[in-house]
Amino acid sequence: MIIYGKQPILYILHTNASCIEEIYLAKELPKDIFKQLARLDKPIKRVDMKKAQALAHGGNHQGILASIIPPSPLSLNDLKSKDSLLVLYNVTDVGNIGSIFRTAYALGVGGVVICLSNLSQKAIESIARLSSGAFLHMPYGVFPHIFDIINELKNADFMLIGADMQGQESCNVKKKWALFLGSESEGLSARLKHKLDTILSIKMEHHFDSLNVAVATGILIDRIKNARK
Repeated sequence: MIIYGKQPILYILHTNASCIEEIYLAKELPKDIFKQLARLDKPIKRVDMKKAQALAHGGNHQGILASIIPPSPLSLNDLKSKDSLLVLYNVTDVGNIGSIFRTAYALGVGGVVICLSNLSQKAIESIARLSSGAFLHMPYGVFPHIFDIINELKNADFMLIGADMQGQESCNVKKKWALFLGSESEGLSARLKHKLDTILSIKMEHHFDSLNVAVATGILIDRIKNARK
């Protein structure tokens, strides 16, 4: 898959350089950055701006792109071996998903379950870039049926926690937990929430409809982790 932009590529260079297959340059780079890339001993190809724009799907590539080996999605059985999971239900905005991966990785969440019928290659590339590379280190899987996920996690002894405006501010958290997050427009359905063990909410000091799902994710992960201390 294609990653572009100076910061995402430098992050991969410093943390997971073995996944880089090929580098594409559409303009001259500072000498120190070019030397770092040259040390990889991977093909470096010069491309024109038209080719670079096509590879980046029109994104701001800053003149540097790379073809990398994408991480493989895991099975639900593999993800169930983790102690903590995020379950994203109908969250489709790649900017939000990328931010959630970055936050989850930084805060030590074990994996991310994406509940969608499909996640395109273009979306995966965007998520990897918008997560600043955290996506490449975070175990994840994509599954179409939310209630199958719920049943599997219940049977694996996970505590199932939902994020919603109508919930409690704290809870006693078991060793294994999964936090369910819905899209900003629809949230979690009543039927889905009924299947969960508890619902957490974030108290607003001022009247506001809701927080951005990526922002809420960070707050709730921190709250859950503190509840386990």
